[in-house]
Amino acid sequence: MWYNLTTFDIIGSLAFGQDFGGVESGSQHFWVSIVTKSLRLGALADCLRRFPAAGAVFQWLFSGSVNKLMEENRRHQNYTMDLVKRRLASNSGRRDFLTKIIEARKDADISDTQIAAHSSDFVIAGSETTATALACMTYYILRNPAIMDRLKTEIRTAFSQYEEINATSTNSLTYLRAVAQEAMRIFPPLPFALPRIVPAGGSTVEGHYLPAGTIVSTSPFAASMSSANFHNPWDFDPDRWLGQNEKDDLEASQPFSLGTRSCMGRSLGWMELQTIMAKLIFSYDIELVNKDVDWLRDSRMHTLWEKPPLMVRISPWNP
Repeated sequence: MWYNLTTFDIIGSLAFGQDFGGVESGSQHFWVSIVTKSLRLGALADCLRRFPAAGAVFQWLFSGSVNKLMEENRRHQNYTMDLVKRRLASNSGRRDFLTKIIEARKDADISDTQIAAHSSDFVIAGSETTATALACMTYYILRNPAIMDRLKTEIRTAFSQYEEINATSTNSLTYLRAVAQEAMRIFPPLPFALPRIVPAGGSTVEGHYLPAGTIVSTSPFAASMSSANFHNPWDFDPDRWLGQNEKDDLEASQPFSLGTRSCMGRSLGWMELQTIMAKLIFSYDIELVNKDVDWLRDSRMHTLWEKPPLMVRISPWNP
């Protein structure tokens, strides 16, 4: 939960100029809860749209749940619009994600509703995904003491004070980055396939001609966990990202996607992953409490990952 509170606070500050107070209060803001719940139900809604008869039966059987969801969605929209209006009225001079959009209004017709929609996308895309990657990293390094020891050595040798750890200084931590890459290979933060439409004239992909208008996509999880791309794909092995590797097709793992539609927040994501994890491991010794949890067995994918509880015990590290 604490990873989610942290990443939502960070992205809230960047998107709206104010955080959600999650870390300070230790509880999840109602708006954040609605967003994560809507993603799970959105996957169900997408399925039911493809089968209208089943969708009609579902709405009849679960009309109360559907009405509650619609009410929560309206509450979400109203709150988002309120945040945007407060941000637009602010004269703090602080630059954030909305600054460029606001500046673009001089030459384009961008409504408050459009800005609210973009802001909501910023929060969803820049919080839950990063929290998933951090949780996955934590689970696997705690399951592998040798990896944890190596990571501790790298981080605690590189820094002598907590204040030295920042977005720039953590770029030199090659093993930390390898751990993050391996975590996102096994658990792509955005696990569902991103569709692309073949343009006019058609296209040939891997020797197969695809006519214009064809919708194509690749499952990130299937690609990164296939033995055709990675040897021992179910093993958490950060070393596959270090040095010469002739056994794996590393390009098969693309947690931020590729091309002109790839994740525009990838630099922010890397900054959060490396800085948060480095500060955590520098400051604390961590122990897994619920040792029976199996991340692969207990996780579910509903648009994004529904993760099992990750209970840990932390104690301050005294050098």
